[in-house]
Amino acid sequence: MATFTSTTSLSFFSSSIFLPKLSSSTFRPNSLKTKTPTKPLSLTSQLATLPVLSFTGERIGETQLDLKSAPPDTARAVVHRGIITDLQNKRRGTASTLTRGEVRGGGKKPYPQKKTGRARRGSTRSPLRPGGGVVFGPKPRDWSIKINRKEKRLAISTAIASAVINTIVVEEFGDKFEGKPRTKEFIAAMKRWGIDPKEKSLFLMGEDEVSDNVRLSSRNIGTLKMLTPRTLNLFDILNSDKLVLTTAAVDFLNQRYGANNNAYEDEEEEEEEYEEEQLQGTGTGTEADENSNS
Repeated sequence: MATFTSTTSLSFFSSSIFLPKLSSSTFRPNSLKTKTPTKPLSLTSQLATLPVLSFTGERIGETQLDLKSAPPDTARAVVHRGIITDLQNKRRGTASTLTRGEVRGGGKKPYPQKKTGRARRGSTRSPLRPGGGVVFGPKPRDWSIKINRKEKRLAISTAIASAVINTIVVEEFGDKFEGKPRTKEFIAAMKRWGIDPKEKSLFLMGEDEVSDNVRLSSRNIGTLKMLTPRTLNLFDILNSDKLVLTTAAVDFLNQRYGANNNAYEDEEEEEEEYEEEQLQGTGTGTEADENSNS
């Protein structure tokens, strides 16, 4: 099992931090309420020591997972915003319907206005008739939501830190399936690691660790999801019951989402350099145009 250096456990599965809290305070008028100063957002570090299991299920060592995580009072909001953004950005927004002005036909009045005893009608494409237009139907639109890169990474690291209690670290096992893909052997390995094949499990492996035989051996298991650092996403983390990491994946998480990484600063410097290059390029272009015009 994992041992933590911090006392607070951010677990989506066992903690009540991500559940709505009921306020037990008595009613006070707004005039009597004192405004408390807002505190700046402070990041916490969740350090966990996880055992490393071999392919046979034996303990062969330990590793540490040190990730940034949001404070308990804002963790729920950060993760919720991250998952809502991911799900909404996946929407293509191509649903479309036709209004009564866009439906083909309906230009001729179906019957005279008077002397028929029927309700007056000017078109057969009215929304009240079959084959008519749609009132307030969907139209193509952009559902995308912007989220800051730091906030998105914080949501992922907070979700992983909350699932440490259900995380298993195994050694690299790609060489165990060199002969041919065997789903039966993969399920047997999951049982040796203490994973129920009926539970949803997420395998995070290195880019070079997912061989063809490993992929073919696991693709017939409906409850298993195998990801790489390139395909890691927040939804699959929250949707899984067990999180299985390899030693290479642990190193990637510590480097990418760890407490001592400088990835944010490096990316900001790269963006600033890119913007400066763009500005210099536009500046040189205008000067060249002025010289040519003169």
